[in-house]
Order: sequence, then C-alpha cells, then structure tokens
Amino acid sequence: MRHFPLFADLHGRRVLVVGGGEVAARKVRLLLEAGADVRIVARELGEEIAALSTQLSWIAREFDPAQLRDASLVVAATDDRPLNARVAAEGRAANLFVNVVDDLELSSFIVPAIVDRSPLVVAISSGGVAPVLARAIRERIEVLLDGSVGSLARLLEAWRSRIKAAFPDVARRRAFYERLLRGEVARELRNGRTDDAELGLRRMLAERPDTERGSVVLVGAGPGDPGLLTLNALRALQDADVVLHDRLVSQEILDLARRDATRIAVGKEAGGKSVAQSRINELMRGHARAGRRVVRLKGGDPFVFGRGGEELEYLAAHRVPFEVVPGITAAVACGAYAGIPLTHRDHAQSVRLVTAHCGDSVDTLDWPSLARERQTLAFYMGVASMDHIASKLAEHGRAGSTPVAVVENGSRPGQRVLLLRLDELKDLATRARVSSPALLFVGEVAALAGTLHWFGSAPETWSALSRAA
Repeated sequence: MRHFPLFADLHGRRVLVVGGGEVAARKVRLLLEAGADVRIVARELGEEIAALSTQLSWIAREFDPAQLRDASLVVAATDDRPLNARVAAEGRAANLFVNVVDDLELSSFIVPAIVDRSPLVVAISSGGVAPVLARAIRERIEVLLDGSVGSLARLLEAWRSRIKAAFPDVARRRAFYERLLRGEVARELRNGRTDDAELGLRRMLAERPDTERGSVVLVGAGPGDPGLLTLNALRALQDADVVLHDRLVSQEILDLARRDATRIAVGKEAGGKSVAQSRINELMRGHARAGRRVVRLKGGDPFVFGRGGEELEYLAAHRVPFEVVPGITAAVACGAYAGIPLTHRDHAQSVRLVTAHCGDSVDTLDWPSLARERQTLAFYMGVASMDHIASKLAEHGRAGSTPVAVVENGSRPGQRVLLLRLDELKDLATRARVSSPALLFVGEVAALAGTLHWFGSAPETWSALSRAA
C-alpha cells in the first residue's frame, strides 16, 4: 500500500491552490465543502472559480514560496508542469503535503474518488494509476447508497451513547446495529419520515427485540432489460432475504438480487400453471412475520395490471410494513424499444392501456370509445385474443387500414416486432406464432416503427409474414 488512507479535518485550515482554471475549480469545490480556508494564487480566475470568489481569498500574483506560510496543504492545478514542479518542491521543503493534479510523480498525496453521504463519506483510490477505474467503482457505489444513508449516520451519531449504554456487550450491540440498519428505522428514513424513524429507534431500545420486524417491498422489474431497473429497485433486490418473482422476470434481473436470497417463482405465465393469489399473499405475510425482508418482484409496473393494489390491501389488512418501487410499464418500454411513440402531435393525442386477458374481459371493454381515432391502444395480455380484438374494433368503426404492431419480448435480446394492418390481425396468431410476453399496439403511431426502430432486428411486415407462412 503506497498511499495511507486518511480523512483530514480541514475545517478552518488554510489550503493554498495554485491555478485558477477548470481543473483547480474541481478541487476548490471539495475543499470549500470540507470547510477549508482556501487561498487561490493565479493571475486570472476562470468563470467557475470566479463564481466562488466570495468564499475564498485570491492572490492575483505569480506563485511565491512565501505564500506557503500557514498553509496545511498545497494543490498545484496549472497547465504549466515546470510551475507545478516548483510548487511541489517548495511545498515539500516546507514539510507540507502537496497534490499536483494528474501528476502522481510530483504528488505527496492524492485525492480519491468520493461518494459523499455526509457524515458518511466513501473514498476510492487506485493509488493514482487508474483514476478512471476509481471513478467507475465510485459510480457503482453511488447506486448502492441512497441519500437516506447520510440521515441514518446522523441519527446513529445522535444516539450512539444511548445505544452503547443499552448494549454494553459488543456482540449484542453489533447485532442491534445490524437489525437497525436493515429494518424499519432505515426504511422510514428512505421514505422521508425522520420523526417516525427516531420513534422506531426509541422503541427498539425500549423493547430490545431479538428479531426485527420483516417487511415487503413491491418492486416493478420493468419488461426485461435489467438496465431499465430503477436504483431503488436494485437496492431493494440487494437487500432482500426473499424474492417472490413472476415467472416472466428475466434471469438477468434475478441475478442482481443478493446471492444468498431465497428466490421463489410465483405468478402466471400465459398458458401455464399459476400460483393462486391467496398463496402469494400467504408467502409475503409469512416471510415478513418471520423477520425477513421480502421483495415481491413483478414484471413491468406493479400497479399496471399487476395486482399490486390487491397485494398491498392484503398487507395493510394484516399490518405488514410495505413499500412500493415503481417499474417501467410494458407499453412505455416496448413502445420505446420498438420505435413506437405512444403519443404524437400528428397521430395520437392520448394513449389507452387495456388488458385483454381472456374472452370475458374483452367483451366488457368500452369498444365504442376504444374504436375512436387519434389515440393509441396498448393491449396487455392480448395474444390469445387478437382476432377478437380486431373484430370488435372493426365492428365499432375502426378502419381496417389502421396500423398495428405486435412487440414480442420487448427490450430483451430476442425482441421481435411485427407490422401489419388491423384487418390483417385475425390471421396473425396462426401465421406468425406470436407468444408471450407480447404487447399489441393499435393506432397510426404503430407504423412509425418501420423507420424509428433502433433495437434488435428490423420489424417484420405482413408481406414477409405471408411469404413465410
């Protein structure tokens, strides 16, 4: 280890920065955030440092070793290497730590990549040899640590002495902290309820439970591409003890969960066996009451044809704590990946999300309203009912020439887009062998996939499908 990791208290301490440009500005901002007394040496100041001029001192002259007097640190940030070398030599002669930006050879200390969740700060260093790698690792850690971590650290600071008094035994204190960091106190802070978090901590100290209450996070997994997961979804997966997932959730997304988490396949795949909703409810409740952190992972968004509302009603009735992490619903994602804008000034001023799960549900839809022009229809779970949908729309006046697109495996490596007209839809199932997961788009915007597609294979047209049949 060439560089000893050290967090320095610079509050009120003088730091000399030689240079007034963009590179110097990056260091100055960090130093000011740390409370340092920053003194700039430069003939001229760039716009970024000039905007900070009220927070620092400016010496509008050339560098002089006398300027090092009373400094604790020195930063050389000019584009003049001989000048930087001189600053470094004079700094070392004055027994000061010196950082020369982007010059490891001249530096006696380096500035790491930083994840700031004050008072929690994470520093990542490659020893100056691979700063791009350090920044890449910082980006990964940024994803894992949301803004509530700082609030949690401040809460623990305020309660540290009381926790230590309540748990003088180190092992028991460590176990208490583990429950606290993964339990309801951290959850309340994530949800912005600081007062409730403090009440929860007070209750934990009073009760000193052996186990923490479990909870359920209802997470939308999106349509399949793991890159479409939200940061909150990723954090929930990596914190889960149990993952109850729909069968159509992609393996790539499941692989993002904690390696030691229990994964249980639930839900229904078109044409396959299903797990009863009552059984899913029992699994959520049972695991949460056993003190486990449960993620109920649902394809798309849990509140769009995902029974998310029903599951939350059950959890609320049984007093199981829960959170919701929205996902990108299939219509939005599949439309985007197929090059189909759901609204367009020239073609569609509204979009309708419709479920067509079975014949009975199709017959109950408001077909006169759905058949109106200048709107986009996105049918979920409509593969088995495509001929029925086409007949109903035509019966209520939608033109047979209306463009239609079927997006199969949207956002996934095997994405397939079929382009045709409404009056050709009846024969599609037999000719093209469409299978779930698939989404049906009806409206003028569907035709735009022919020119706006960008992901996966080019769309297949009806003429190509007919030749293949």
